[in-house]
Order: sequence, then structure tokens, then C-alpha cells
Amino acid sequence: MDQRIAVVTGANRGIGLEICRQLARRGVTVILTSRSAAKGRAAIKALGEAGTDVDYHLLDVTSPVSIKALAAHVARRYGRLDVLVNNAGVMLDPRGSRMVDAKPKTFRDTLETNFFGPLQLAQVFVPLMKKHRYGRIVNLSSGLGQLTDMGAGTPAYRVSKTSLNVLTRTLAAELNGTGILVNSMCPGWVKTRMGGPHAPRTVEQAAATAVWLATLPDDGPSGGFFRDRKPIPW
Repeated sequence: MDQRIAVVTGANRGIGLEICRQLARRGVTVILTSRSAAKGRAAIKALGEAGTDVDYHLLDVTSPVSIKALAAHVARRYGRLDVLVNNAGVMLDPRGSRMVDAKPKTFRDTLETNFFGPLQLAQVFVPLMKKHRYGRIVNLSSGLGQLTDMGAGTPAYRVSKTSLNVLTRTLAAELNGTGILVNSMCPGWVKTRMGGPHAPRTVEQAAATAVWLATLPDDGPSGGFFRDRKPIPW
């Protein structure tokens, strides 16, 4: 089997960094990306000092130019992409925000990162995956985007994650039979900068499902929503 090549977005810290670590330890060639070159290279250095080598490339998921530059780099250097983990995400809603007084700009800015970024990344990398009839796309979603359990609070974030789930379902249907599997996952409430120090889950626990989906066998699920490797309602 050819060595798998993976891109992980927003991976200089938190869940993304742990996904890179776990994939690399499975023998995958990982391209860690971040919008800050300094933070990205610091993450690469820390992983290397701990005995885990990964590659790096700058990426701003809100910039079409940056996305195309990454795609060109991957095609030129590696000639393929097998795994895309859309981990980069933001929660820009002010504390206690509600739909009735939310600013439209908050929705636009949130969607740029949480939805349009993954959309454009899929658009540039799916053709590369199709060439080898193999691909795994993992979208880091959230239970806050579940329609079955939709509630109040953080409306822009909720809308963006529901939109990401629509991307997962639609793309999975379009790519049925191509060897490319597309799934969403909810990492749960995790001890990260976004989740805060009181969250009950570790980044190791959160990353495990993403890594499982990134390394699914050919007969694995596609178009699903998972938490702890188990399906959850949309």
C-alpha cells in the first residue's frame, strides 16, 4: 500500500494537533496546517522533539488563494492526497448571544471558517483523491449543530455546524462509489481553548474518532455523524 498523505487544518494546537500526532504514529504522512506560520512551526518542532515527524504548510481556510496554494503544493510534492481532516473552526458568538439580537457579520465570519473553508478544500482535493479512487474526508462538527437537539445559544456557531453536516451528507452522496468516504464527527466537550478548562474530555479522546474515520477500511461508512465511533442523530 502506498503511504497515505493527510492534511489536517487548524492543527497547531488542541484537537487538530492531537489528530496529527495520532495519524503520524500510524505511519501516515501528515501535513499540519495553520494560519500562523510561527505557531505552526512551533507545533512541528514540539512534535519532532517528542519523536513524531510531520510536515507543515501555511493555510488560511478563509482565503481561496491560500487554499489553492496548499493544493498546488500537495499535488507537486506528494502527487496525491488521501485524507482531509477539516478541523479548523471558530466560535465567534458573544457570550450568551441569541438569534434575535445576533449580528449578521457574526454569521458571515463564522461560516467563512466553519463551512466555506471545508467546502473549498473539498473542491480542490476531491479531484486529487479521485485519481487514486481513494479518499477520507472528516469534518469536525458539533452536537450544537444537531437539528434533533437544537436549542438556544451560540446561533452562528450552530448554523455553521449544521451547514457543515449538510456538506457531509451531500458530498458523501455525490461521491458514492468513488472510493471516497465523507463523514462528520462530534468531538464532545473538550479541554481546549474553545472548550475551556472545565470540559470533561481530553484532546486524546476527542481525536480518536477523527483518526478512526480518517483510516476507515474501504467498506466503512460514508455520510454519517459520529461520536466516540458510534452514530448519532443529525
